[in-house]
Formats: sequence, structure tokens, C-alpha cells
Amino acid sequence: MKVVELQNIMREEGHIFYLRKYTCDAVLELPTSECTVKISFSIETSPFGQKKIEVIFPQQINYPLLPVKKALIEFILKEEEEGRLPC
Repeated sequence: MKVVELQNIMREEGHIFYLRKYTCDAVLELPTSECTVKISFSIETSPFGQKKIEVIFPQQINYPLLPVKKALIEFILKEEEEGRLPC
């Protein structure tokens, strides 16, 4: 299982500066096929600079959820560190 890319990333406006919310389409490469899944995720920065990422799936996916969430969190963190997410 691998995350290929995040498409159509939209940031939701909010008034809390340490919490950013996004919606997007995640392209996943599963062992038997490739699929696109709508997700929403948030990145919360603690006072110490640690980032907490939460991923929500509005629809069910046909694959075990834990490995997908883990791969998405790692991919989102990498994208955030490289500055590829909308500010």
C-alpha cells in the first residue's frame, strides 16, 4: 500500500492559527489496483512544535484502515515539511 499523491487540496478557513484543516482526494496504490479516496485531515501544532495529524474518511474504503491511515499521515507530514501544502 502506497500513497501516490494528494489532489485538489483545499484549505478550510479557520480562526485558530495552530490548527489547519484540509480536504483533498488521495490517490492510493493498493496491491490489486489504484483508487482515489476523498479525505479530510487536520494538522495541529503543539506549543513545543510537534505536529499531530488526524485523517478522516467520509466514505468507507475497501482496504484495512490502519495501514492506509499510517501511510497517509507519513505522506502528509512529508508534504508539510517540504512546504507543498497550501498555507
